[in-house]
Amino acid sequence: MKMIAMIPARFEASRFPGKLMKDLAGKTVILRTYEATKNANLFEEVYVVTDSDVIFDEIISNGGKAIKSKKEHESGSDRIAEAIENMEVDIVVNVQGDEPFTKKEPLLKLLEVFKTDQKKEIDIASLMIKMDDKAEIDNPNNVKVVTDDRNFAMYFSRSAIPYPRDESLAVYFKHIGIYAFRKEALLKFTKLPMNRLEITEKLENLRFLSYGLKVKMVETDQIAIGIDTPEDLERANAIFKNIKY
Repeated sequence: MKMIAMIPARFEASRFPGKLMKDLAGKTVILRTYEATKNANLFEEVYVVTDSDVIFDEIISNGGKAIKSKKEHESGSDRIAEAIENMEVDIVVNVQGDEPFTKKEPLLKLLEVFKTDQKKEIDIASLMIKMDDKAEIDNPNNVKVVTDDRNFAMYFSRSAIPYPRDESLAVYFKHIGIYAFRKEALLKFTKLPMNRLEITEKLENLRFLSYGLKVKMVETDQIAIGIDTPEDLERANAIFKNIKY
């Protein structure tokens, strides 16, 4: 089973333009993310997929692998689908380009899901982490997920779900946006039209569920640290001063 990682990367970002090319302890954010993913030693290949000449040149000039894509893509998943359409690959993991602290253990858990899926029941696997803080639960920027007893996703929402009619029973999970796809599931997904739920919540993962794709959620206790704002970058630089990668 051939497993690869793809890192979709746009230069433009509404909240923090050019963030992937910002300096993070002597290297750019996108290069840090690429190296962290490659150093996990879980994938046969790791690529950055980008529409930016600047990002493409940054990866290639540092000995990495990059693929140029078209500009007109709705999401990172669409960008990856274009890149893998003619590749011989079974599983592709979508790693966010602004997460330079990507760890091996959560990625390994995602891949293990497919290795043990003898019936090929699972189309997509993704990560979730338990939430306890009420402010974090109520924050619409934190996407929540509810699952069935086998940890298949039932619904994703920006709202606090489930509704705590009995607060003693309520358990909340935050969705972490790292996906592992079967190739055929990813190609199918990107050809499906957006639907009412996805447009309402602005969550592409609702398209998976609406069209019957099976999403296996894997619990982790490792929080990914993304670079979404200049303040995030400051915190990330402070972290790098105290650890070795």
